[in-house]
Amino acid sequence: MRKSAEPSRMRARMRGQCVVQYGAPLRTEVRDVPAISSREVLIRVRACALNFGDLLLIKGSYQEKPALPFVLGMEFSGDITAIGADVKDLRVGDRVLACNGTGGLADYAAVAGAVCHRIPDTMSHVNAAAFPVAYGTAHVGLDYRARLVPGERLIVTGAAGGVGLTAVELGTRMGAEVVAVARGAAKLDIARAAGAIHTLDSDTTDLREAVKALGGADVVYDVVGGEQFRALMRATNPDGRLIPLGFASGTVPQIPANHLLVKNLTVIGYYWGGYARVNPKVLHSSMKTLLGWWEAGDLNPRISHVLPFDQANEALDLLRTRTATGKVVVEIG
Repeated sequence: MRKSAEPSRMRARMRGQCVVQYGAPLRTEVRDVPAISSREVLIRVRACALNFGDLLLIKGSYQEKPALPFVLGMEFSGDITAIGADVKDLRVGDRVLACNGTGGLADYAAVAGAVCHRIPDTMSHVNAAAFPVAYGTAHVGLDYRARLVPGERLIVTGAAGGVGLTAVELGTRMGAEVVAVARGAAKLDIARAAGAIHTLDSDTTDLREAVKALGGADVVYDVVGGEQFRALMRATNPDGRLIPLGFASGTVPQIPANHLLVKNLTVIGYYWGGYARVNPKVLHSSMKTLLGWWEAGDLNPRISHVLPFDQANEALDLLRTRTATGKVVVEIG
């Protein structure tokens, strides 16, 4: 049994941007509005942000592989229109953000109540959709996993992208000396505006020597992998921590254990979405902190592109070509 703010006839059918074949463009399909279980809520989706993880899902190479066809869209925001009987802390009409793995590029999404977070009245749905993955990933990675403390030197690669730029902003908020690594002056200017104290152009800089000249890295937050990770590992100080978060270079670094032993380095395995299953309290505590920082005016999400629903494939191309500097959001309606 569920409570609803809309008659069922209005929830019968919906549009969805679907992966119907791996490697192929999304296809718009009209399908049934999903039914909800007793632990779920139904969200009228207003905006959905895109991520590199969505590109991996399209290729079939993500950590999780939903059965075809499925609606794409990891993170989104909207209004709750129906609530399962076992959901006690949410109400019909609540404005929420959610991170569900899939389902966000549609008019409606059914998600567990546990992955929803009420958003402040002053937060737009576009901002809310762009919030959970980038900010949640950076905050849990830097705070809970890397134990970043004020005064440490934090190196962030891919520092003008959605996740990297957020790590620059949060690292600054947490009191670190942030060094941003990105390609080209324009992207480095964006990272500097987000709080980076030092900027290094990955196309023209010997990263190992440049970071060592600054005094070495205490924490490395790497979304690129490949040669950049290898260079930065060699520039990390004793007792330093490295998070190989992504592999935008296309090369997963192979980590020589003997290098770790010499300097007592720690390489941290980290999958933000996995905490939804193994320890959801970590995510809830993090999101509460982040939304509080947002309300206090300490966070400023950078959204470089907002596109309409029927341009979802064009929005994904902005990520593929690395044209976006910040988040890409699709407005649903």
